[in-house]
Parts: sequence; C-alpha cells; structure tokens
Amino acid sequence: MKNLLMTVMTFCALSVFGQHAGSGVEREGFVIGFGIGGGVISLADSQLETDFDEAQGAFSLPNLKIGWMLNERTALLATFPGMIYEQDGKDRSFESFLPSIQYWLDDRWWINAGAGLAMDFPAFYEVDDFKDEDWNFGCAVAFSMGYELVQTRNFALDLQSRVHLGRTYLGNDFHRDAAAFEVGIGFNWY
Repeated sequence: MKNLLMTVMTFCALSVFGQHAGSGVEREGFVIGFGIGGGVISLADSQLETDFDEAQGAFSLPNLKIGWMLNERTALLATFPGMIYEQDGKDRSFESFLPSIQYWLDDRWWINAGAGLAMDFPAFYEVDDFKDEDWNFGCAVAFSMGYELVQTRNFALDLQSRVHLGRTYLGNDFHRDAAAFEVGIGFNWY
C-alpha cells in the first residue's frame, strides 16, 4: 500500500510540475528516448503448447526510440519495444525493431505507430544458456500513445502505453504469436 501511495503521489507531483504555461519545448533535430514499465503478455504457438488464455505479468525495459524530427509535430523513429516473459522456467524476451512515425496531436499528447521485425530470444541476463537457446524472428506491429507530464526546452518526461503484437517463426512451419500491453514512463531528449 505504501508503494502504491508513493507512486500516486509521484505522478501527482510530476503532473503539477508539468502544468506551467508556456513550456517552450523545442522539438527539432535528433531524438532519443527510453522507457521503463510493466504490463501483461500473452503467448500462443502453433504447436498448441501455450495459448492466449493465459497472460503473465511482464517487465519492460529499456524500450528505446531513436530518430529525427521531420517537423515540430512529426518524428521518424526506430523504436525497440519489448517485454520479458517466462517459458519453461527460463526468462525470454519478446522484442521488436520497428520503423515508426510519432505525431504530436497537441503540445503534450502524442501517438506512435510502426511495423517491422519481431524477435524472440533468451533474456539478456540468461547468459548461462545463451548459445543453446532458440533465437526466433518474424514480424510485428505496435501502437503507442503518451502524454508529456514534464517538459523543458530539450527534455520531456511522459506517461505512455503500448500495444505490441508479433509473430516469430520457430522452424518446421511452426510459429509463436505474442500480444503485449504495457504502461510506463518515458524519458525523451530533443
């Protein structure tokens, strides 16, 4: 309960701090950002070993985005969303590399959509069995939106959510599908 109260108080303080008029954010040139968060992921595979009926809580880090501002409201980005999940007692990572477009609907509210390469591989800290694990690739799409709580001239802190869908191919005409939903905090520099 204390953690929940501290989280709510932190968000309230950040939103009050971010309410000052005339934020003066200058979005131009190079953009880099990362986010941390959590959510749920559900997996299904064509071998019917797992299905979408079971979802598991997942951690999401670092969710990178790198790109260039095309104009004051539009950015062309390479985004790298992902989540850690557990399968057969080991942690794996469902990640993607997605060329995407991010558009600010107003001064603080943005949307982002992209499609590209899906990747399913061992979590980076599972170094013991890295060589023996399967590395699977396929296709993915993602849609995200966010609200910038705090803005300075070159920096924004935002609250963001993302839906991330993908399919990776396991070989022998088998595949694994993943659907993930996450909420997190993003740190962005313009």
